[in-house]
Amino acid sequence: MTVRLNPYIGFPDGNARQAMEFYQSVFGGKLDVSTFGEFGAPDAALADKVMHAMLVAENGFTLMASDPPPGMDVTPGSAISISLSGDEAEQLHGYWDALAEGGTVSVPLEKQMWGDEFGALKDRFGVEWMVNIAGAAG
Repeated sequence: MTVRLNPYIGFPDGNARQAMEFYQSVFGGKLDVSTFGEFGAPDAALADKVMHAMLVAENGFTLMASDPPPGMDVTPGSAISISLSGDEAEQLHGYWDALAEGGTVSVPLEKQMWGDEFGALKDRFGVEWMVNIAGAAG
C-alpha cells in the first residue's frame, strides 16, 4: 500500500453513520462501519455509536469518520475544509449539488478571477467543502 492522506471527520452529535451514508450517496463506493459495541464497549449508550467508518469510492476518494467517545471534544468543521478539484466539470457540479442540499453556501460555485469555477459551502453535517473546477467555462 502506498502512503495516503485521508480526511477523518469527528461528528460530536453522534451522527457519523448518517453523514457517512450521505457521503456514500454523493460519491458512491463501499462504506464499512464499526460500532463501539462491536468492540465490546460496556456502555449501552455508546454501543451503537460509530467507532470507525471508512468510505472508499471507486474513484479513489477515501473519507473516514467517527462519533467521538465521551471525553473527546470535537467541533465539526472548525478550521479545516475538504477540497474537491479537477477538470471534470459535470462530476464536480454533481458533487456540489449533492453536498449543498440541506447545507449553506458561503461562496456560490461560479467563475472566479483566476479563471476557474470555485465555490464553498457547509454541508448539512457542518463540514466545510470547497470545489474548484479548473479552466471551467462560465
